[in-house]
Amino acid sequence: MYPDTREAMAMRIDQLTFGSIRIDGVIYEHDVVIARARVRKRKKKSSKPFRGAFGHTPLSIKENIPWDCRRLVVGTGADGALPVMDEVKQEAARREVDLVIVPTREAIRALQAEPKDTNAILHVTC
Repeated sequence: MYPDTREAMAMRIDQLTFGSIRIDGVIYEHDVVIARARVRKRKKKSSKPFRGAFGHTPLSIKENIPWDCRRLVVGTGADGALPVMDEVKQEAARREVDLVIVPTREAIRALQAEPKDTNAILHVTC
């Protein structure tokens, strides 16, 4: 049987500044999604129609959320300003995924403390 690659490949997130994050030596200057130990850009275009209601583009159920986990950590930015829509919370409950919504610095600590079966969406501004 093959080892769980998510457990064997813990990511090193060693720098977070307003507008960027460094993961495994690579600097990303945009929000990121971490799923199965892989990093990709958060594509928030589908959430932009909700911006008017929140004053900020929220995390909505319309995005490609990495639900294939037991725990999803959402980093809401430096000041915790990223809104997470109720539909995301409801979908997490329906899927029995533990949803952790905290400012991004706390989200990084949570992800590093328990990387196994954990995916993340990290907002790097506000």
